[in-house]
Amino acid sequence: MQSHAKVVVVGGGCVGASILYGLTEHGCTDAVMLERTQLTAGSTWHAAGLLVTFVRSHNVSKMTLETIRIYTEVEKKLGMSVGLKKVGQLRVANTPERWDEFQSYLSVAEAAGVPCKLLTPEEVAEVHPLLNQSDSIQGGILHTEDGYVNPADITQAMAKLARDAGAKVYQNTEAQSYEKLENGLWKVVTNQGEITCEHLIFATGNYARENARRVGMDLPCIPIVHQYWTTETVPHLIDRKQQGLPEYPILRDEDYGAYLREDTGGLQFGPYEFEKDLKLFAVDRVPPEFGADLLPEDFDAVETQWERAIERVPVLGEVGIKANTRGPFQMTPDELPLAGPAPGHENLWLAEGMPGGILWGGTVGNQLAQWILNGQPGIDMSELDPRRFGDYASKRWTMDKVRETWGNHMHAHIPGEDFPSARPMRTVGSYDLLTAKGAVWTTYNGYEFPKWFAPSPEDAIPVHSFRQTHAWDHVTDEVKTTREQAGFIEMSPMTKFMVRGPGAAAWLDGLMANKLPKVGRMTLSLMLNDRGGMDAEYTIVRDAEDTFYLVSTPNGQVYNWDELTKRLPKDGSVVIEDVSEQYGVVALAGPQSRDILQPLTDNDLSNEAFPWLTAQIGEVGYAKGVRLLRVSYTGELGWEIHHPVNYNRHIVDLLLKAGVRPFGASALESMRLEKSYRAINREICKDMTPFEAGLDRFVALNDRDFIGKDALLRQKKDGRYKTLVTLKLPFRETSVIAHEAVYHNGQIVGRVTSGGFSYFCQHDIAMALVPSELTAPGTTLQVKIHNELREGEVIDTCAYDPDNLRPRA
Repeated sequence: MQSHAKVVVVGGGCVGASILYGLTEHGCTDAVMLERTQLTAGSTWHAAGLLVTFVRSHNVSKMTLETIRIYTEVEKKLGMSVGLKKVGQLRVANTPERWDEFQSYLSVAEAAGVPCKLLTPEEVAEVHPLLNQSDSIQGGILHTEDGYVNPADITQAMAKLARDAGAKVYQNTEAQSYEKLENGLWKVVTNQGEITCEHLIFATGNYARENARRVGMDLPCIPIVHQYWTTETVPHLIDRKQQGLPEYPILRDEDYGAYLREDTGGLQFGPYEFEKDLKLFAVDRVPPEFGADLLPEDFDAVETQWERAIERVPVLGEVGIKANTRGPFQMTPDELPLAGPAPGHENLWLAEGMPGGILWGGTVGNQLAQWILNGQPGIDMSELDPRRFGDYASKRWTMDKVRETWGNHMHAHIPGEDFPSARPMRTVGSYDLLTAKGAVWTTYNGYEFPKWFAPSPEDAIPVHSFRQTHAWDHVTDEVKTTREQAGFIEMSPMTKFMVRGPGAAAWLDGLMANKLPKVGRMTLSLMLNDRGGMDAEYTIVRDAEDTFYLVSTPNGQVYNWDELTKRLPKDGSVVIEDVSEQYGVVALAGPQSRDILQPLTDNDLSNEAFPWLTAQIGEVGYAKGVRLLRVSYTGELGWEIHHPVNYNRHIVDLLLKAGVRPFGASALESMRLEKSYRAINREICKDMTPFEAGLDRFVALNDRDFIGKDALLRQKKDGRYKTLVTLKLPFRETSVIAHEAVYHNGQIVGRVTSGGFSYFCQHDIAMALVPSELTAPGTTLQVKIHNELREGEVIDTCAYDPDNLRPRA
């Protein structure tokens, strides 16, 4: 075995082979793959090989479609079949909720370029006559590019093409330990010797948790056990083949909770276990004796799904069973991979937790290769980034969430839905007070976060729908009360860092696109990547010339910490401290907020003494060491009260006793849309620049250098880029959500980044990325919402208080 390579990939399954292939495709031939036994020996060899593009996310949709494109190219380059068959996939809706999901999703697919179409019940019968017709069928959705591939063949094919390009594959080579050397290289010790590399990638499948522990990481992924059955040949399918007719599309019907596809003249039946029946595998480590093995059949776990399936597809029960295939594969709490930089480690990359390595292999290999070689992945990978999970993701929490996620795999999914497993886990002192006020909770970074408030704790039952629910009136009241009087929201899960030291100002100035504030003031600052995209957003408060307090999104705690600490000067001139758990945050907003807060503090809250966008330290009630930030994400007069966390219950109690009404995340989202405030990972994202997002005022280009400046200058000079606009749209039973297609003169011209119903203005609002020539106020555009084109109008600045007078009052 060679002693050095630029990149070493650990793991020889489909994902590992995809990464090796992706590296060579992007010009890196000095790459090595280490496989402990033989290629495909893990989950790859017993995988079903399905290729699925149905997901309500713009970027994830594009990534899954990219996998199919890559496998098509591999087959063409190889010059022989890898078993790739784009037979299509038909999903059947038997409930109004599922039909709502399909109708809402269609626009997302169109914006992402995913080919699909809705079918009537009659068309469903035409496309898949094996399905018993039923009055319950509302319709269907057909993805024409979906299909399947032979897992072993595509893995071997990518490995061969990578080897042909110069990469190396070492089988029967087990990685046993890893060490970061003083020269920055990684040393990998194997049973065949040692190898050093600049970049190390983990793609170890079921070994992910135990392998990651070797470098001190506890990954939030657990193997689950899944199974499928293959039947004897079905005469009808043989007849079709002899007639030269194509295969039926893969069939998914929520009534029986499984997929059904053709398999060499028979049928492959893959049921999805309910939460109570799901088995986990190798929670701590894979048994030493387990290799390219299968597990015993477990029919009892899916008996209900089988009985329902033969009712819906009778031919399934008319032939014998030929084989059962049951084995483990990785799952994460949100059913998305862990793909990207490993937190806390330089040049260590993860491609773990793949809930379907065949589906994810192609795109993850392509994006990671670009990320490693070019510094950026080519598409915003935030939804897959391993740093989206915080330290709260313990083994037991992961186990429970994985069971819950897979157990709901076949259910209709509604954006913003909350699942109850492993909750509540992280809470702050006000939790009991707000629960008593009727709080319905959601989660951010593992913390309970109020979503909306019911009239009583007994009525605080979470509801999720594409349509109006009983929460509608309560959220309307929260918004109206805050806009007309005052309200407060518990925001303690916000991420908070302290940055200090003689080099702090110069260091931050080189990272942030905006100038640093003066002492006692604050500013909104964007941290960009080399392409000018927005990696993070911070509210920066300057306590002293060399001391700064940074506040960012709750879910950015691990990501932002990792990105900042990896950029720290080596001379020790800058010290950063994560104080997220030390400080709570309560935000008070509304025209009466000054009158409410003034009796509780000795700080003078007048405009003259405490102007907008300034910060002071003082007392609130009995709480000492409180930071008062005059800023509000609602667009109203207000203060954020940042306090030592042990005072959290006291401060909330003071506001409740003062008669202030609490509001939740749903009301806050409505109010920020009414102000056209941008949101992280929606309008503020890694593949959108500040110019595209309309955040030019937060970029200071002159007389200073910062990350991404060159890219912004090039974009500004070119002048051709899409720009974010705010659209006023009618509300008709269902609202705009995110990722929908935007049309002009019958053509798709852009996509919605986020949107929803305005509880104050009583119409829908959407923010959308469109060509710059379509951004003038009054321009008419159409958004496809719930399979209906709704005409919207571009509005100037925002829907509420466009002159921004209220927060300065």
